[in-house]
Amino acid sequence: MYPDELFFGIHLYGVMIAVGVLACFLLLFYLGKKKGLVPTFVDFIFYNAVFAIAFGFFAATLFQATYNYIDDPEMGFSLGNGFTFIGGLIGGVISFLVVYFLLRKKLSGNLLQILPIAPCMITVAHAFGRIGCAFAGCCYGMETDSVIAMYNHNAYRIPVQFYESIFLFILFGVLTLLYLKKNFKQTLPVYLVAYGIFRFVIEYFRGDERGKLFGSDIISPSQFWSIIMVVIGVALFFILKPLFLKQEESLKEDKDEQG
Repeated sequence: MYPDELFFGIHLYGVMIAVGVLACFLLLFYLGKKKGLVPTFVDFIFYNAVFAIAFGFFAATLFQATYNYIDDPEMGFSLGNGFTFIGGLIGGVISFLVVYFLLRKKLSGNLLQILPIAPCMITVAHAFGRIGCAFAGCCYGMETDSVIAMYNHNAYRIPVQFYESIFLFILFGVLTLLYLKKNFKQTLPVYLVAYGIFRFVIEYFRGDERGKLFGSDIISPSQFWSIIMVVIGVALFFILKPLFLKQEESLKEDKDEQG
């Protein structure tokens, strides 16, 4: 844990968030070039993603503030007391889609071209972000007497932040290789299902305050949204399959006409 300021108000948490965002955008331009996306469309994705990330941070604080208020209404509703990734993901995705559909008629690309890339971007940024959480001392695990532990909040705890980071780096590698080497475009459903299941399980090893869902302790809010992610992922697989097939047929026809 290194929660203290490094210099000029900069903390390792912020550094890792910045590294994650930078890696996310470098990956966008790299994959966009490898897959032949129109540069102006990639530029639009970049600027829209910047806005989505900013709005996502606001949504992350809004979701957490809501959980805190449900957990203890007497404390009042207050922003700035923590973040929740899934809340940020939901807010970021919604803002990205709103901007895309408002401007789609003016764009030189379509949503199907960016959908396979987006999960690769999200996972690499999130992986670095979880390392930042470990440095900041947030999102910590339950107490443990295992030799694999991290001292946090006056106790040795399960290093869930690093476990999640390792999982996300692996998922990032798998999704990116599948997309580049196998032209596998169903990376979004795979991401939603894989991360949804992992997040549901890892929540049982968290030691920080997880909030309450409708005042109940049966499952945490993040576990509820994890279930939703899995359901949406399975549904999207079947929804996107014919759309990607149609896209492939259209590209093949274009190549035949040019040839």
